[in-house]
Amino acid sequence: MPGLYRDHGVVLRTIRLGEADRIVSLVTETHGKVRAVVKGVRKTKSRFGSRLEPMSHVSLQLYAGRGDLDTVTQAETIDHFRSVREDLDRLAQATSMLEAVDQVSQEREANPRLYQMLVGALRALAARPVAPLIVPAFFWKLLALEGSQPLLDQCARCGAEDELVAFELGQGGVLCRSCRQGIPVSPEALALVRRILGGDLTRVLDEPDGPASLEVRALASYAMEFHLERRIRSLHVL
Repeated sequence: MPGLYRDHGVVLRTIRLGEADRIVSLVTETHGKVRAVVKGVRKTKSRFGSRLEPMSHVSLQLYAGRGDLDTVTQAETIDHFRSVREDLDRLAQATSMLEAVDQVSQEREANPRLYQMLVGALRALAARPVAPLIVPAFFWKLLALEGSQPLLDQCARCGAEDELVAFELGQGGVLCRSCRQGIPVSPEALALVRRILGGDLTRVLDEPDGPASLEVRALASYAMEFHLERRIRSLHVL
């Protein structure tokens, strides 16, 4: 039928509309960020039930509207991430990733890699009761996807490759001892970030928590908020 299309998506946030409806924002696999009305979803006998809550990974059928709002006509759950929803710490972590994706995703601009990264991160979070580096790893990967990966192998100011001891995004990345300003960074934390961005993510996620992990989390939060030019509210619940 004209106007109907199908896609997969993750619900980023919802807004009440009238007495029974809701507007959902989703990052989709092939249509970018989509805002759509879900009619009657807040009624007790709604056919959508809880399938369109934030973090839900769903298969959708939508009707393209004339304005900026489409209409959800069908929704089937792919992943509900129940283990994440039932754990306050993991829920806060997931919410921070949804917030970041909501900020960087563009309406109607396809970005399948962003969608795949979010689904992969949520599945990794659901599979690990303790996962201190999933959110920071997601943020570093998201910055790289956005073309904002900081310089990590040499001083962003003078090009020196030794004694990289600080991190300042205003300068473009790490800084040497002579140029240092911003946030101090240890060699161990810097090595972890390089591993995250260099293809060793699976093993990094299994690393035990420690001082280097704490540094990487703080640096990732700073870098993501610097890029977005706003605070990520749920980060400060963690």
